[in-house]
Amino acid sequence: MIISNTEGLAGREIQEVLGLVRGSTVRARNLGRDFFAGLKNIVGGEIEEYTKLQADAREQALQRMIQDAENLGADAVVNVRFTSSTISQGASEVLAYGTAVKLG
Repeated sequence: MIISNTEGLAGREIQEVLGLVRGSTVRARNLGRDFFAGLKNIVGGEIEEYTKLQADAREQALQRMIQDAENLGADAVVNVRFTSSTISQGASEVLAYGTAVKLG
């Protein structure tokens, strides 16, 4: 599966647009991560526990989007974007979305 954040793919022709595909996940912080994050807030710097949590969430959302595209028979997903939103205090959604296409 080819994944791109551009409208097209160099050297490839889009034969058919199959539609919007998406994948999402909702992740919550946990007490252990919050404890270490609180310590990091005191001394400053990157909160690595949250960075990993967000990276894992993006990867899971991306994989779910790819599965959605595969279910449509897509060869690629173009115009891929990520967005996130707060669901509740301590929990957020990460959404990956794009346009599933068939290539020539």
